[in-house]
Amino acid sequence: MARLQLAGVWKYFGGTPVVRNLSLEAEDGELLVLVGASGCGKSTTLRMLAGLETPSFGSIMIGDDDVTLVPPGRRDVAMVFQSYALYPHMNVYKNLTFGPRARREPKAGVHERVLGVARVLGLEAYLDRAPGQLSGGQRQRVALGRAMLRNPRLSLLDEPLSNLDAALRVEMRTELVRLQKQLNVTTVYVTHDQVEAMTMGDRIAVLDQGVLLQVDTPGRLYDHPANEFVATFIGSPKMNIVDGELLPGTSQRELVCFGMRANISAGDCSLSVPEGSARVRVGIRPQDLFWAGEAPPRCMASFEADVEMIELTGAEAFALTHPVGSSETIEVRVPRSMANTGAQTITVAFDPHDLHLFDPTTGSRVISWKSRESRGSKVPVPGLQKLG
Repeated sequence: MARLQLAGVWKYFGGTPVVRNLSLEAEDGELLVLVGASGCGKSTTLRMLAGLETPSFGSIMIGDDDVTLVPPGRRDVAMVFQSYALYPHMNVYKNLTFGPRARREPKAGVHERVLGVARVLGLEAYLDRAPGQLSGGQRQRVALGRAMLRNPRLSLLDEPLSNLDAALRVEMRTELVRLQKQLNVTTVYVTHDQVEAMTMGDRIAVLDQGVLLQVDTPGRLYDHPANEFVATFIGSPKMNIVDGELLPGTSQRELVCFGMRANISAGDCSLSVPEGSARVRVGIRPQDLFWAGEAPPRCMASFEADVEMIELTGAEAFALTHPVGSSETIEVRVPRSMANTGAQTITVAFDPHDLHLFDPTTGSRVISWKSRESRGSKVPVPGLQKLG
């Protein structure tokens, strides 16, 4: 295990930068998740860590060693590819033992470790089968097992659960985290699945078009997204974003959104917007919007919305709505009992302290609410009223 550091790393393909000035660290024994949409540079970053791609600029350190130009075989790094990379002429047992055999580890110890890993991954019945006789999910588990047996300084996982069915994916998420903590191996995990990232990572690095937008713990990313992209990418269902306007004020500013006005006190937050009238993007998560009949007491703001449809996700139901007089679509958590009801107009309630405000040009966050601790508890924002 070792600390990982990337400093000012760029990667060009032709004249196009796919990773831009990336500086990032993973602490000793940490599970760091790289997440972003396809083409954001996360897999290219992983390949540079493995030594399969060379940075155009910048440096990569593993522990005290500068490995920027070190060949893959000398980095003591284990990598699990999305494409399995198994030896087709070897059975599962020989694929799993290939690394330890190449390192001339004692046969007895290797055999016991292989059986233990096979038991964890549900591969005991397939040890004598060739990769071509396995399903995609089974082959992915063999690739995971091979990395688990390596005990490297750095473990790299490139969407290793993508070919598993939903139930096995959830099971393997838990098992991977348990094993990573047990082995205490510094791990970089790449995925496009933000749920996977939120449930597995000690910290998450969000990338977009080769740029690192934010790196933080899952809870901080969810509660304090640095910009609109992070806000909508992290969280399921994704955050509602609508246009709004902040009107002038000194001790308080009036926010216009959802067909209503809300006074935002300077004592409750800090705003990095001009003192005059300012356009903003207003965000709030569906989980923070409630049908008024079941809203917590702290939800002192409300607006009327027409229900377009209700999606039942199992334990929860979410309504796609339009605030009355608006064409904007707002997703709202509603009681499951509403799932079979027809078109209707409902009252949607929320706590204004759950609002996120972003600059419409740069996408950057422009509001910082005071902590729950300093406020004691969520308090209503005074002066709420309907427009007109």
